[in-house]
Amino acid sequence: MHQDSSAGSLADRLRAEVHRMRPGERLPSSRALMERHKVSPVTVTRALGLLAAEGLVVTRPGAGAFAAERPAPAPEPADLGWQAVALGHRAVDASGVSWLLTPPPEGTIALSGGYLHPSLQPRQALAGAAARAARRPDAWDLPPLSGLAELRTWFARTAGGAAGPADVVLTGGGQQSLTTVLTALLPPGSPLLVESPTYLGVLAIARACGLQPVPVPIDQEGLRPDLLAEAFAMTGARVVCCQPTFHNPTGALMGAERRARVLAVARAAGAFVIEDDFARHLAIEPVPPPLAALDGDGRVVHIASLTKVTAPSLRLAAVIARGPVGERIRATQLVTDFFPARPLQETVLELVSSPAWPRHLRTVRTALKSRRDALRDALARELPELGVSRPAGGMHLWARLPDGTDDVALAEAALRAGVLVSAGRMFFPAEPPAPHLRISYGNAASEAELAEGVRRLAPLIRRAA
Repeated sequence: MHQDSSAGSLADRLRAEVHRMRPGERLPSSRALMERHKVSPVTVTRALGLLAAEGLVVTRPGAGAFAAERPAPAPEPADLGWQAVALGHRAVDASGVSWLLTPPPEGTIALSGGYLHPSLQPRQALAGAAARAARRPDAWDLPPLSGLAELRTWFARTAGGAAGPADVVLTGGGQQSLTTVLTALLPPGSPLLVESPTYLGVLAIARACGLQPVPVPIDQEGLRPDLLAEAFAMTGARVVCCQPTFHNPTGALMGAERRARVLAVARAAGAFVIEDDFARHLAIEPVPPPLAALDGDGRVVHIASLTKVTAPSLRLAAVIARGPVGERIRATQLVTDFFPARPLQETVLELVSSPAWPRHLRTVRTALKSRRDALRDALARELPELGVSRPAGGMHLWARLPDGTDDVALAEAALRAGVLVSAGRMFFPAEPPAPHLRISYGNAASEAELAEGVRRLAPLIRRAA
């Protein structure tokens, strides 16, 4: 059993015991708790910490843990109905994002999710980088407001093109970057061109900011330039948001020629292109340079995130933008968030500057290739009639279901059968043209688990067709 769940289980048992004790009464010693419950000293310490955080016990160094004073009875629930009138009609719908971030039930095979399985995360390298960063004498000082100069230099060099360190601002992750950029670029009520289908998070942000997402269909290479030009002309939009490299959910990779055409369409429309480059480090096969590297006139706002290739809590990204738009983004970031925590910046700098970083990227590339191929092979065996993408990187396959399939009902049935997949419908800004599933291979425990997930999923798809 994991240590955290052991501590939680012990806290549950002690909680009932504490409720029967008088305030000030001493709990059994740590040694006695260890012997009685057959747990480690760390588990006892963490369990008592949980109870102390709840206000149920008070710990006194050298004396032990004691039942705390009972809190006063809670008052009757307040009438909060007045808030609905004051808040008005706007709402923030976090249901889709919350669903993606909620861990699946125990025993469920996760064929959906946006983060690498823990076995593929660079936990040892991160621990070493964090330890080295914490030893720096200025680790807790105020950082430069745009971020550590060395880290901004690394992001600028990685993106390529004409941008330099002065054009980079560090942010608290890709999602926060998108929020900052959209807030800076567009007033409420503005149209925002997005891929169809597209990343759930950008739809949630746009709607929360009062923007109007306008779908632009994609093909196997991403945004279709002809339809992008038409959307600019029809809506008067001045911003398009896209994921040219391993698009979520389809895994599409925009080729070099298509990238040049998309930039040309944006140039003709006098528009900005937000490039969400979240998955570049998840490449299995060679990929073209970012749009930012092809940008000669400051048209691209480039967002580079490291979370997907590291760990969910490494919430640090960079926004690269040149000219007045960069100034506005930096001002917006400063007003809304100040800056990412310096210890995290120092940790990331230590990580990407160490020999462990290229080793980790090679490990991830090899593992993702094996997992992608294993998942595709399993689908070909069990569901040879299913149309499935073959992405050159990222973590997701995009499966075209038979016409008439209810993909939402199918995903719900799959969860009941012990396998988590994502219904395609939720990724479309408007009505989907056909039913799909997003099936992920990056966060399963093993290739054997991928095969078992497909085995559970296959009869459900056959019955739903």
